[in-house]
Amino acid sequence: MKTKPESIQPGAGEQFEYSYKAEITNVFPLTRMEKLYQIQLVDAKERAEFIFQPGQFVMLELPGLGEAPFSISSSPLRRGDLELCIRAVGNMTRFLDRVGRGAMVGISGPFGTHFPVEKMEGEDILLIAGGLGIAPLRSPILTILEQRSRYGRVDIIYGARRPSELLFGYEYAMWRRFDVGLEIIVDHEEPGWQGPVGLITEILRARIGAGSADALRQRTSAIVCGPPVMFRFVCDLLVQAGVPVEKIFVSLERRMHCGRGKCCRCNIGSTYTCLEGPVFDYWSVLNLKEAI
Repeated sequence: MKTKPESIQPGAGEQFEYSYKAEITNVFPLTRMEKLYQIQLVDAKERAEFIFQPGQFVMLELPGLGEAPFSISSSPLRRGDLELCIRAVGNMTRFLDRVGRGAMVGISGPFGTHFPVEKMEGEDILLIAGGLGIAPLRSPILTILEQRSRYGRVDIIYGARRPSELLFGYEYAMWRRFDVGLEIIVDHEEPGWQGPVGLITEILRARIGAGSADALRQRTSAIVCGPPVMFRFVCDLLVQAGVPVEKIFVSLERRMHCGRGKCCRCNIGSTYTCLEGPVFDYWSVLNLKEAI
């Protein structure tokens, strides 16, 4: 019988009810539907003590409207504030879409498991995102870039449906300046787009084809964020290339709703994504029926 390899345990299942009073200090439009919200805890002492890890999430509360979980998009090394990339799709997020600087909100957390970037030091890193999956992936990206000398080769592969839906385009040049390979592909072409059109797996095949299976097996870790349908194809390619399943990490944050294990909408069998995730290694995902 196979035994589960060492995985991500710190923080799993932990939920703290303490809520911080916070202020929206800046709002940056990213696309027609997404905005980046910069949020700062009001109390200076709480700001200094607020610590999170890449891949974790917070509960954002709008007084009178309720709360919802959102992955943190900023680097944990930048203390004092946090950034959330939010798509306006429901009642709460559509109301938030009309909110500007100075609005007061509640923040609870941080919650959940995280991407173990500290254990990846010295290794080559593959960061793969599809669509809105770049939002939770941005936190480990920034964390790795701020400590770039601790890692080997770093490649970011990002796919979206259309060029107009690409997020954080203003940062791409900065990412490349840190000796990072950045490949972007879209499903559908738009006027002015000069990049590749196709599936994200096409870019991935070219990247893993550049190295031997032994090299990938020995020194590569991968982080994958995006729609669940993408996980199977991307992760299976990585496994076929020699990346161990326990060194492939995925975020199932898209399955979360209440964020507290009460609504039962994120459960996969007896596993609750918001309580035991949202970050899992691929070995765990393969053993969670209907996870992807």
